[in-house]
Amino acid sequence: MMYRRQFFSTLLAICLAFLSFNFAAPAFALGGKLPAVNQPAPEFTLPTNTGDGQVSLSDYRGKWLVVYFYPKDFTSGCTIEARRFQQDLPKYLAKNSQIIGISADDVDSHAEFCDAEGLKFPLLADTDGKVSKAYGSWMSFISARHSFIIDPDGILRETFVKVNPAIHSKEVFARLLELQASS
Repeated sequence: MMYRRQFFSTLLAICLAFLSFNFAAPAFALGGKLPAVNQPAPEFTLPTNTGDGQVSLSDYRGKWLVVYFYPKDFTSGCTIEARRFQQDLPKYLAKNSQIIGISADDVDSHAEFCDAEGLKFPLLADTDGKVSKAYGSWMSFISARHSFIIDPDGILRETFVKVNPAIHSKEVFARLLELQASS
């Protein structure tokens, strides 16, 4: 039984790796159909680890927002990505922008992850995947590693689907500065 589970886990990992190559049109990525750039970002309201109840996209009107989806708390790539966003958080805040992480993990897992990593930005619990699906970032039972920049009016301005967790925050911040300079 254990070998069968290992076999299917390995097979799933191979299939997901193969599917991560983007063979489809640019509006599609691993995880589904992406929302259109320069259109209103999909609205959401989700529970947060901070104990503040729920967070909505509309709570951030008037600020730039980086929404990043990630697969799982406490995994190596997700931990690296979160650490980099935390490291760069003061630069984002200085540019009237906020960071939000979203995954299918529950509020308790997010709270433990934030405590363990010293994260000072909210992580939202998308346990049923509805928000991840709306952003084209859902893969059966986990969120795909995608990020989005949303402007102060709630318009989606940039999408990132090929993410390297170690350098992603710097890439997002550089693009944020470009977008702010052109608006």
